[in-house]
Parts: sequence; structure tokens; C-alpha cells
Amino acid sequence: MIDDRLLAALSDGYFHSGQELGRLLGVSRSAIWKQMKELELLGVDIYSIRGRGYRIPGGLDLLCEKQIATGCSALASSRLSTISLERIVDSTNMMAMREIHQQGVISGRLYLAEYQTAGKGRRGRTWVSPFAKNLYFSLVWRFTQGAAALEGLSLVVGLALVKTLNTLGISQVQVKWPNDLLVHSRKLAGILLEMHGDASGECQVVIGVGVNVAMPEHAEEAIGQPWTDLKRLSAGAISRNQLMSEILNHLIPELDRFSEHGFAVFRDEWQEIHAYQNQTVRLISGVKEIIGECHGVDEHGALVLSHSGIVEHFYAGEISLRQHDAS
Repeated sequence: MIDDRLLAALSDGYFHSGQELGRLLGVSRSAIWKQMKELELLGVDIYSIRGRGYRIPGGLDLLCEKQIATGCSALASSRLSTISLERIVDSTNMMAMREIHQQGVISGRLYLAEYQTAGKGRRGRTWVSPFAKNLYFSLVWRFTQGAAALEGLSLVVGLALVKTLNTLGISQVQVKWPNDLLVHSRKLAGILLEMHGDASGECQVVIGVGVNVAMPEHAEEAIGQPWTDLKRLSAGAISRNQLMSEILNHLIPELDRFSEHGFAVFRDEWQEIHAYQNQTVRLISGVKEIIGECHGVDEHGALVLSHSGIVEHFYAGEISLRQHDAS
């Protein structure tokens, strides 16, 4: 296990000798070397120079519960019950689900990690999660009107993320139905919702989100699709703690609004930033493929597609949506 004191020391980006770090942690230089190797396995770049010690270029922007809480608005703070931060987990959604199973009804709990060993996206895809580079979190929220009332929830979460990024000076962010954020057709963030409880009554939704903040170049092969991150889109560095606070400041009021009114009140806003609005798309469901014109979503958040002289509405599931290349 990597010692938090070691991470804190290396976060400044300067060289620290093995002797200095060993003294700080009360261990041998050999033990320090072993922890450095563990960090490298997590994808952290370590510079080691004989006589100078170890250094992480650019340092580490470590997550901090206190900083996140301090940056939250009064409303977000009042609705947020706890913040749980772990350095290394299987996934934040799994963290949240375990606690739901252990404790029963919970709401307003935020789960964060620096690294996920089994991060996942929609349709079982792997979510690449390098250590202390991006934002991986899950927020548990309680709803009382059953699964049918949750239609369009992932779209509302996406809309809240776009509003957050606009506040931080990141423009041209679009949403791709049902759960991705794109910039110039490159993926910036993804959303994964998992429900627990009564499908016809009270239930809890784990809202899992991954945002690419400063993705290392060496992660590209593992991702397998065009991507971008906030580092490439922003003129200056964006603190992950500030980003998390701002997401909560935008997301929590929207969840309250969604609980009261459903998706219909968000529909027009969502369609304004829809990446494929009125474009020809390719919808893939299993072995079935449909090419048609995308007319956005209906008042329930279902995708509206016209093809072969008919108009069909599709709900999120095992569906993949792509822009159609006529060539």
C-alpha cells in the first residue's frame, strides 16, 4: 500500500532523496524504492536520478475531501451527507453499491478514488483510470417515484456536467445520447447509472462519472476511441478538487429539479447541446443496425429516429449510436 505521506511529499514535483523520504515515513530506502515501483505500476511517471532521488514531473494534484467540501455551495453542502475518498478501489460505483447493501437506504453520499482497478463504462466497457490524473466519482441519490420516473436522468447529469465546464471556461462541449460528453467528436466524459431498490417505489441511483482531466499519452492504446481531456482544452490547469466542487454545485440542484419535474423541463436545453441533432446517425442494437435522421429526444429522454418512412423512439439499453459516414 502506498503511504499518503509519500504521495503528499512527491506532489510538489521536486526531487526528494530516498533517505529523506525514508526518514519521513520511518522506513528504509529499499522500502521507498518498492513504493516507487508500485506507483509506476499505477501509471505514474517517476524520474529517478542517482544522488538526487525521486521526482514526479508536474507533481500530483491529489484529491482532498476538505477542499471539495469547502468549494461547495450552501445548497450542495446541505444535500451532501458524506464524502468518502480512497486512493485505490475496484470502482467508485462498486464502493457505493457495497455501502448500500451494508447500510440500506443512503442518499447524498459521494465516493471518490484516485485509481480504479475495475473502472467500467456503459455496456461493460473498461474505463481507463490512471492514478491522480482524472476524476472518478459516484454520487448516491434517493428517488421515491420508481424506475419509470428516472427516464432521462443520465441526460440531466450530462447537462449538469456541461454547465459546470462552461462555468470553468470550457466551451464547445456537447452531449451524445445517452451518457457521453464530447468535444469535436472526442470523448471527454462518461456517465454510468446503476439502480438499487424498488422499481415501482423508493430506490437509490448510483450516478457514476468519469471526466478526463489530464490523461497520460501512454493511456491512448487502452482507450480505443478518440478522446480529449481538460488539459488540452483549457488555457490553464484545472484543479480536480475545484472541478468536483463545481460539479456538485451544478448537479445537486438539477437532481432536485429532476425529482420534482422529470426530464421534460430539461429537454430543450439538452437538445441545444446535442452532438447529433438533426444529423444522419447509425444506431446499432445487437446485430440490428438502423441508419436514420436523429431528431433529438422526446419528453422522456428517448432517442427519436426517423428512418424508412417511420419515426421510432429508442430507450437507453444495449444500444450504440454513431455518426453516419456516407462515404
